[in-house]
Amino acid sequence: MSNQYLNLIQNAPAAEPNRQHYFIGQLKQHIDTWTAKLSRKPTACITTFGCQMNARDSEKLAGILVASGFLMTENEEADFVLYNTCTVRDHANQRIYGRLGKLNHYKKKNRQMKIALCGCMMQEEIAVEKIKTSYPFIDLIFGTHNIYKFAELLLSMFHNHEMIIDIWQDTDQIVEDLPTERKFPFKSGINIMFGCNNFCSYCIVPYVRGRERSRAPEEIIAEIKRLVADGVIEVMLLGQNVNSYGLTDSVNEKQTTFPELLRRIEEIEGLERIRFMTSHPKDLSDELIEVMANSKKICRHLHLPLQAGSTRILEAMNRRYTKEDYINLVEKIRRAIPGIAITTDLIVGFPGETKADVDETIDVINKVKFDNAFTFIYSKRTGTPAAAMPGQVPPDEVKQNFDRLLKAVQETARTQVDTLVGETHDVLAEEVNTQNPTLLNGRLSNNTIVHFKGSPDLIGQIITIKIKESHGFYYIGEFSR
Repeated sequence: MSNQYLNLIQNAPAAEPNRQHYFIGQLKQHIDTWTAKLSRKPTACITTFGCQMNARDSEKLAGILVASGFLMTENEEADFVLYNTCTVRDHANQRIYGRLGKLNHYKKKNRQMKIALCGCMMQEEIAVEKIKTSYPFIDLIFGTHNIYKFAELLLSMFHNHEMIIDIWQDTDQIVEDLPTERKFPFKSGINIMFGCNNFCSYCIVPYVRGRERSRAPEEIIAEIKRLVADGVIEVMLLGQNVNSYGLTDSVNEKQTTFPELLRRIEEIEGLERIRFMTSHPKDLSDELIEVMANSKKICRHLHLPLQAGSTRILEAMNRRYTKEDYINLVEKIRRAIPGIAITTDLIVGFPGETKADVDETIDVINKVKFDNAFTFIYSKRTGTPAAAMPGQVPPDEVKQNFDRLLKAVQETARTQVDTLVGETHDVLAEEVNTQNPTLLNGRLSNNTIVHFKGSPDLIGQIITIKIKESHGFYYIGEFSR
């Protein structure tokens, strides 16, 4: 490591986020020099795998890259490529390994190219060891707890010729107030908490995201106000389980709860829509239902993961509710908030699951009538309790049960979405349709997509659309000024 870099480290402030702003400034000087050599700005590409939390993390990483002088691109032959990884299912890991060979090919053509990996997969020791052994051309590896150190890590990468690995097993730090490059100027995700304390037996998230840490409500409110001043009209409040916001660690002396936080956010002038995810059924309170029912800004959509409809399997999953608990909760929500869309997650093939257990899940689907469901085949994740459970279900049986479950979901969802045909609803116009540029894509309060003819100047506005046709999980609508 050069003396120049050691001097930079010694001169850096100790407190965050000032330390990272210092490194962004130092990194910009390095990128300016690189720009002069190339006679153009160096390009950077971030490819995001996984959930909304990862997508929000990528916006933060992109913000630091842009502030440092990079030109963002979607082309993976860029001068700097970053994969923000997911590890919820093994398939996600295999996708990363499969794409790294292509990056190696690009790097052989561009010797100045740098490649970094971050995110949940990097919190798995076995994955990092495989990358060190099989993919030595990777320049930088970091995890989920220290993404705010991105500028500092990049500067270290540029001053070293060996792979840099900076993985933290956990942290109690929350560092925000750094540059962000939003995908949409009119809506934004907001992290209100990090980590998870639920330890569902199949899930690796608590091990890679750490324990729950809630942001102070004042920080959240201040961030949303800044976003609204910058043109944002819709926010998505993000957490692995937003219902436990403020309950498992002290965010302030009053222990602000999630319903109380929502009430305060509702008061922000200029903010028109509030979304949040994800909600765990075990602690969705009556108070939260009341706040949603009385709100004029909270969208009429609730993502409420079921995972399985068999109480026996739910117990093995450590979900801490029964089939009957879930059905009763949904009935309570629908009584309080008529017309609310409820979506869910379902897992097929959990260890010990039988055809009868899947029948129980289908029974819940038929009773609840989900507006949509994300259906997954169980993926064994090393280190989780479920990975060591007996009764791993044969693939052929899993496939048959998956197909039955998917058919039930599609049938009930189609019935649900058909009910809005002929009605008029408010829609946030989001983007030009990539398949047909004469159409815009918009999103209803219930989170369903609608395609309609309109000019790009409507993007970012909430407009009124008449629902003309239902096509499974999206609508065709009509807008008239």
